[in-house]
Amino acid sequence: MTTPAQGADRGRSIAEGRAILGIEFGSTRIKACLIDESATTIASGSHEWENEYVDGRWTYSIEAIRSGLQACYADLVSAVKSEFGVVPETFAAIGISAMMHGYLALGADGELLVPFRTWRNTSTGPAAERLSAALDFAVPLRWSIAHLSQAVLDEEPHVREIASLTTLAGYVHHALTGRAVLGVGDASGMFPVDPATHDYDARLLGITQGLLGGSVPALAELLPEVLVAGQDAGTLTAEGAALLDPTGTLRPGARFCPPEGDAGTGMVATKSTEKRTGNVSVGTSIFAMVVLEKPLEKLHPEIDVVATPAGDAVAMVHCNNGMSELAAWARVFGRFAEASGNETPMDDVYATLLGEALASEPDAGGLVAYNYLAGETVTGVDDGRPLLIRTPESRFTLGNLIRSELYAAFATLSIGMEALADEDVRVERILAHGGLFRTPGAAQQLLAAALRVPVAVESTASEGGAWGAAVLAAYLERADTLSLAEFLDAEVFTSAAPVVAEPTPRDLDGFAAYLDRYREALPLQRAAAGATPTASTTTTPEEGARP
Repeated sequence: MTTPAQGADRGRSIAEGRAILGIEFGSTRIKACLIDESATTIASGSHEWENEYVDGRWTYSIEAIRSGLQACYADLVSAVKSEFGVVPETFAAIGISAMMHGYLALGADGELLVPFRTWRNTSTGPAAERLSAALDFAVPLRWSIAHLSQAVLDEEPHVREIASLTTLAGYVHHALTGRAVLGVGDASGMFPVDPATHDYDARLLGITQGLLGGSVPALAELLPEVLVAGQDAGTLTAEGAALLDPTGTLRPGARFCPPEGDAGTGMVATKSTEKRTGNVSVGTSIFAMVVLEKPLEKLHPEIDVVATPAGDAVAMVHCNNGMSELAAWARVFGRFAEASGNETPMDDVYATLLGEALASEPDAGGLVAYNYLAGETVTGVDDGRPLLIRTPESRFTLGNLIRSELYAAFATLSIGMEALADEDVRVERILAHGGLFRTPGAAQQLLAAALRVPVAVESTASEGGAWGAAVLAAYLERADTLSLAEFLDAEVFTSAAPVVAEPTPRDLDGFAAYLDRYREALPLQRAAAGATPTASTTTTPEEGARP
């Protein structure tokens, strides 16, 4: 609860331009978060949006990106005006974050040459396989270099016109500042980064250029400049201020930190940037990040090697499919409550469903669910179809249904994490974050069983990447004296200790039994895509998804 004195202090902070803004483009929501100098959230705003499935590819239009940015910012300004009676005219600093990877190819005039291809597209298999073999480095399907290489292999006409490549965070940052830069974490999802130099790996650039031949200009010149956390990444231009705030109230001049991917801001939001720490981000996709003490000994197709915002090597297990299917079930039950005359807030719907899951049978009563709205590299599934499978002997109850959907979201992650166990990667703590953890208990407990380690949740767990982006922007003022890890420890995470859930023997045994069935039924999932039709143009059914 904010006291009148705190409210007055925060109002002055906003009016005097000392507040710090973070904006993140998530898969289903664009969120803005305003913090004060102590990293406490002052206000937030958001805008719901949907990706589109157009001509066989997942995309967001440039119009949706720009209008969504404005709508999100306007929602924040409305909240600030309502709470504090002021309208921001400038900020101490701004940070931009967005879902990682994907492909934005720009021409010499800065216009997009083909529609934005998001991380969710899995059509780059031949290119990723070719690159991984040549570089002796696991290049995932969703990485920018895989998309570029596939476009070259497919002889797409736009390739010869490419003047620059970037990610969604990089695109928005450039529109606001005029600078073509990326934070090292986001850059590491475009092309492999050398942990020693915190820049693109020069040796691998040379090999890749040889593979691409003369199809594209010098690859190093197409990629954004790489910056680490704390480095200056430009200021808000007059054009950027007009884009963000068409009312003309916002003035140019605010400093920007390097734009980062959602993985990087997730590490910041969970204080997981030090060696032997890790985090799990649960949303439309789900991924685990573990900061490495030493390089991996083998190439693992299911593991990306990326970087923290400070440039340290990270093992990332990324699964394309997260909580969207559970969100769909929650909407069904929420609509049932509404239709029966008992309209229920969605947070209460989730609390009820997750409570039923925690009290259900440990193996989900024999049910098996697949949450695959898209293909899944970790399990070798090229095209997704959500499935719920049960035998006549299965116990089809509400609790078992929801537990099976939670297990489905965690199963692919659990399979991918097995490779880290084989490498003897040590993790002292895993922190989880995402909107799902606004409801304490079930999700955290069952994730601990899936990963077979204690899972902690900070009080900031539901703040998400927009808060993490704002914290990175705040770090600009302290980078000369503190490392990022020191800054987070000394000046950001200074309040209550996280809530820790230990895996119970009951849930460990139950998840193990579920995972055995899950692996056994994977051929059904692979066959489903070939047996069901695909619409040429549609939208994903994720609108309003809580995670």
